[in-house]
Amino acid sequence: MSRYKEIKDRIHSHYESMPKNQKRLAEFFIDNFDRIPFLSVNNVSEATKLSVASIVRFAQRIGFSGFLEMRGEIANTLQNDIEKKEIFSLLDTKGFSGDTLTNVANQDIKNINDTLNQLDRASFKKALKLIVDSKRVFTMGLGISYLLSDVLAYQLRQVAVDSSVFKHDHSSFMEQMLYLNENDLVIALSFPPYSKETIEAAKYAKEKKIKVISLTDKNASPISFYSDVHLTIKTENMLYTNSFSAISVVINAIATGCALKNKANAKKMLEDSNIVTKRQDDVIY
Repeated sequence: MSRYKEIKDRIHSHYESMPKNQKRLAEFFIDNFDRIPFLSVNNVSEATKLSVASIVRFAQRIGFSGFLEMRGEIANTLQNDIEKKEIFSLLDTKGFSGDTLTNVANQDIKNINDTLNQLDRASFKKALKLIVDSKRVFTMGLGISYLLSDVLAYQLRQVAVDSSVFKHDHSSFMEQMLYLNENDLVIALSFPPYSKETIEAAKYAKEKKIKVISLTDKNASPISFYSDVHLTIKTENMLYTNSFSAISVVINAIATGCALKNKANAKKMLEDSNIVTKRQDDVIY
């Protein structure tokens, strides 16, 4: 595990036990991780409206002697990350044109490139292992996240993963979790505006020792603190909604990764699906 990810994971692991002010600092540090090396303790104090003493206590809570040591460690990890990072090509544009189709395509290309750059590969591999090792997989989300969670469940079924989506009807997500156990897995999609029901369901799953993977837009989104693995995906849009181009790429990559990890079952599922499809086509009405 990289030192970069280790520090972030350490903040996440302490989050639930932190008092309210410390949680605010945790969210600030995770959301502004790349900026921390350039900030003084007074800058952080001004941005969060919290005292210097609170910031020092926060650093000590997660294992550093104080803010300066924590800032130095973050600076070193970012330097190493920059040296290793691959740069993905982006469609060459000079500002927005009058062509809406081109503008939207450029934004989606940027979302995909940013996602590829920021999504931690170790977390992605861990997510695949959790899915393949689970007895059953349940996906959940509200709004556009519900539609995408349904697609994710469908994609996983196509590669021999026992998966289904939590319906949002007469039963809440937590009610549908009552019969889940530690061998099951929940994959939650949570993007702005964050659904309180989805977040509370993830928290409930964690209490029941059910593993949770979340697909979300930033490292310090509310659901990330109740997830065993969270995959960050850029969803910026020209409208006041989330673009789902990069989410679709990640969903497809998850299904493909699961198929590659379990080729025999995925191949048999494809063969069986073809047989069923042929039988249905042969029926005479």
